Amino acid sequence: MINPRLVRENPELLRQAWLRRGLEAPVDRLVELDELRRSLISGVEAAKAAKNHASAEVGKLKREGKDASEAIAAIKSRGDEQVEAEAQLAATEKELEDILMGLPNLPQASVPNGRSSEDNVVARSWGEIQEAPAWAKDHLVVGESLKLFDFKRGAKIAGAGFPVYTGWGSRLERALISWFLDEHRAAGFLEVQPPLLVNRASMTGTGNLPKFADQLYTCTEDELYLIPTAEVPVTNLHADEFLDPKELPIRYCSYTPCFRREAGSYGKDTKGFLRLHQFDKVEMVWFSAPESSEAAHETLTAQAESLVRKLGLPYRTLLLCSGDMGFGAAKCYDIEVWAPVEKKWLEVSSCSNFEDFQARRANIRTRGAENKPILVHTLNGSGLATPRILVALLETYQQENGTLKVPEVLRPYLDGLEFLSA
Repeated sequence: MINPRLVRENPELLRQAWLRRGLEAPVDRLVELDELRRSLISGVEAAKAAKNHASAEVGKLKREGKDASEAIAAIKSRGDEQVEAEAQLAATEKELEDILMGLPNLPQASVPNGRSSEDNVVARSWGEIQEAPAWAKDHLVVGESLKLFDFKRGAKIAGAGFPVYTGWGSRLERALISWFLDEHRAAGFLEVQPPLLVNRASMTGTGNLPKFADQLYTCTEDELYLIPTAEVPVTNLHADEFLDPKELPIRYCSYTPCFRREAGSYGKDTKGFLRLHQFDKVEMVWFSAPESSEAAHETLTAQAESLVRKLGLPYRTLLLCSGDMGFGAAKCYDIEVWAPVEKKWLEVSSCSNFEDFQARRANIRTRGAENKPILVHTLNGSGLATPRILVALLETYQQENGTLKVPEVLRPYLDGLEFLSA
């Protein structure tokens, strides 16, 4: 959530920032509600003061042995005024908060203007894109011939978008996850394994609720949600906490399955691993002092890039434009790998700086100058998501004889094998 103080101090800044994101936000209504809220606060305080004065008058009259019936009636009247003013204040504050909770973060000045993915900017790239040989097969054919996964039985069990990994496919998936985690731990991240179910407050703290309720799998009876990413539970490890400035930055890495309904995405990249309802991902979460978060964002993105590079996969890093960023991001980089048979770039990591957007919702604070309480900045990045990495690996490292060459960094996790075969 953005700082509500900006509604009062600089509504035009908000209007222009949200227009950069392609959103005509109800800024005038926000200003109106903020003014009404402040007026009602004054009314509540005035009603309290009048009630206290009437109560004092009753006490005085009783001590003097005088009739206090009119003063007692005044207490009830002032109390009714206070209750009415408080109810109006609560309703106004709820409407104000409801609107703000549904509005995205403000883009940083360094974020390029744009409306769609076509306006994203290539910040850097690595590796040479090579055309797939004539004999090359797509990732589904390669994986099925090597018996790495079984989409048909996954669909029988749960429906489309729920793959079953088998044999070397299970081990390759586990190898990727283990190697990702080992790389992050070597870089100074603390590994954590959080719950896969979280409560409503946790989903709200990271910005998944109320905006994206239709994308979540819900356990209705207990009001718990299957996590769409480890970002949700790991960020909320420090909800409602004061973080010691001396301990910042705090950096976590975490592997979890991720669950996404993908509502509204019918027909979009549905083949094989390109869009799943359940998939594996290692996530990096970073808590930073505000003045350090921009540098932290670059370091976080470089950490994710290093994994793709060590796998030998050509990639490009996109600086997302204002209209293509995620809901909570102030700035975001996407890392895409090249799939030679698909002949397309596939996103494998998204690295975002949320600034204080999530910390305000989750109430995560530290202390700044003169020991004053301030909100921390939160960041996260995929490090990495496995499905599209698998697509790129299968299409890049397949051999004409039907085997799959194993990237060198993964061989220690796969009995030292250089090639996988059925």
